[in-house]
Amino acid sequence: MKNMNCIIIDDDETARLIIKQHCINSEKIVVLDEFSSAIEAIKYLNTAKVDLVYLDIHMPSFSGFDFIQTLKNPPKIVLTTSDKNLAIEAFEFKSVVDYLLKPITKERFTKSLEKIESLSVSEDPQSEIKTNSEFLFVSVDRRLVKINISDIYLIEAKGDYINIKTNEKNYIVHSTLKKIEDKLPSENFFKVHRSFIINTAEIVDIEDNTVLVRKDVVPVSRSNKSELMNKLNLL
Repeated sequence: MKNMNCIIIDDDETARLIIKQHCINSEKIVVLDEFSSAIEAIKYLNTAKVDLVYLDIHMPSFSGFDFIQTLKNPPKIVLTTSDKNLAIEAFEFKSVVDYLLKPITKERFTKSLEKIESLSVSEDPQSEIKTNSEFLFVSVDRRLVKINISDIYLIEAKGDYINIKTNEKNYIVHSTLKKIEDKLPSENFFKVHRSFIINTAEIVDIEDNTVLVRKDVVPVSRSNKSELMNKLNLL
C-alpha cells in the first residue's frame, strides 16, 4: 500500500498520541496534523487533501457524527471510540471504513490498515462495490462483506440491485451490472445478456440462446453469442 496522508481528531491528547504512534510504527501512514476540535479540522480540510481521518465520536459541542455530516466529500474515516454500541449507526455513513475501540491495540490497528488497503482503489468513494484483483468488498446491510472473485459464478441485474451468486451464498447489492462488470477480470467473466454476467469457467453447456451455468439457465443475446463462443476453448 502506498503511503497515505491522515489527520487525527480527538479531544483527548493521550488518545491522539497513541494513534499517532501507531501511524508512525506502521510506516504506511503520514500524519499531516492533529486536532482537538472537529471544527478546526473542517477548516483544515477546506485547504488540504487528506486520504484518511482518525475521528473520535464523542467530543464536546461537535461530535464525530456531526463532523461527517458537515463534509460534502469526506475522505475515508476510521472512527475511534470507547463506546461499542455505536457501530451500526457508524456504518450508515459510507465514508466510514472502520470502527476502532479504545484502547487501540497494535494488532487491531494493523488489521484496520489491511482493510483500508483492500479498499484503496481508484473508484467512486460512494460505490457499493470495492475491489482489488482477487476479491470484492460489497456493501450489505451497512457492512462491507469480502467476496473472493473466483467464487462468483453468476451475477444478475434486478432493477436497482444486482444478485451476486457465489459458492457459499447470494448477495443482493445496490449497484448496477456495469459497475461490477468494470471490476471483474474479462478473461473469466462475460456479459451474455443485458441482465447477466457469467463466469465462463462455470459453464456446463450451451444450447440455442441459453447457457447453463451450474444449475442456472441464463439467456444469451444474439449479439453476444458469437463473442462468447470465441472466448471458449472449442475443439
